[in-house]
Amino acid sequence: MIIIPKHVKNLSPYKAGKPIEELAREKGLKKIVKLASNENPLGPSPKAIEAIANHINSLHRYSSPKTLRLVNTIAEKYNKLPEEIIAASGSDSLIQYIVSTFSVEGDEVLSSEGTFIGWYVSIDKYDRKSINVPLNNYHIDLNGILERITGKTRIIYLANPNNPTGTMFTKSEFENFMSRVPKEVLVILDEAYTIYAEDIPGYPNGLLYNMENLIVLRTLSKAYGLAGLRAGFAVGPAYLIQELYKMRLPFEPNSLAQEAAIASFNDDVFLKETIRMNKLSLNMMKDKFDEIGIRYIPTSANFYLLLFPDEEFAVRFNEECLNRGLILRHVKNFMIPNGIRINSGTKEETEFALKIIEEVYFILLDN
Repeated sequence: MIIIPKHVKNLSPYKAGKPIEELAREKGLKKIVKLASNENPLGPSPKAIEAIANHINSLHRYSSPKTLRLVNTIAEKYNKLPEEIIAASGSDSLIQYIVSTFSVEGDEVLSSEGTFIGWYVSIDKYDRKSINVPLNNYHIDLNGILERITGKTRIIYLANPNNPTGTMFTKSEFENFMSRVPKEVLVILDEAYTIYAEDIPGYPNGLLYNMENLIVLRTLSKAYGLAGLRAGFAVGPAYLIQELYKMRLPFEPNSLAQEAAIASFNDDVFLKETIRMNKLSLNMMKDKFDEIGIRYIPTSANFYLLLFPDEEFAVRFNEECLNRGLILRHVKNFMIPNGIRINSGTKEETEFALKIIEEVYFILLDN
């Protein structure tokens, strides 16, 4: 019998938001709205769809190993050098490459409780010693993280805005933090939701910094609507990026993801509509949550974190919403057991969701 390493045996497979098809099969529902995975309710950019259609007949060819066209597009868009950029199959892949490249077994990595589950999964996969600092009023505690740095610390992971809380730290807070982090400690700044936050006063755009120990992550799975294709990129010092290329799988991201990403970067009209729809939906949610008394965390992203009295209430709330065709995300695995995350939707999806949420909430309160 093959011996399975202990840290692998202890792993649990990643659990995403319930797929629409699965819920429809289980419940026999005709209408289902999924607001669980922070996806763009508008779908992908029309330009991305056109680009995919134009390249379908080339699927028998391998994609560019160095993703030159995509990397050059990113470099031009953000005024970076191509050698400072690496593209891959989303932020999850990039996090794994960074962890495996810049740390070894026995090293310590630092982050926060209540942050992106993909970070926790990657750390467990590579059997690193993870130290997670408690949230401070649902914000990442930068000072608390600084206090936990030791000689064994190799990597710090920060998400801004944070998922699933939607909270953000400011430019001055980030710059103070980085000035106190030892230069031999690598900081990952995950900006998956930056498109929704970049107009907020004081928001620190990570791509405006050039620091020897900072790597910034971006994804096209959220605002750009390419979650199903998996495309993301990292920006950092060339000496770090060249090491990541040694670890990245060849031909990643896939050819259609590359073409769709390039097209998406050139569709400002779609991005503006995405931001407009996000604000409309979140404002509708805020008004309803205030009206019926559901506690939520103010957000800088495209979702709200709803907070309930305890885990049992959150589980029942989630289940009753599922029974009515609304897919939300219970964030126990994000270390917030009493939380439910809901992302923005179209106007019609938001109206459908809020009707169910109000109904379920008062039923549970009465019970």
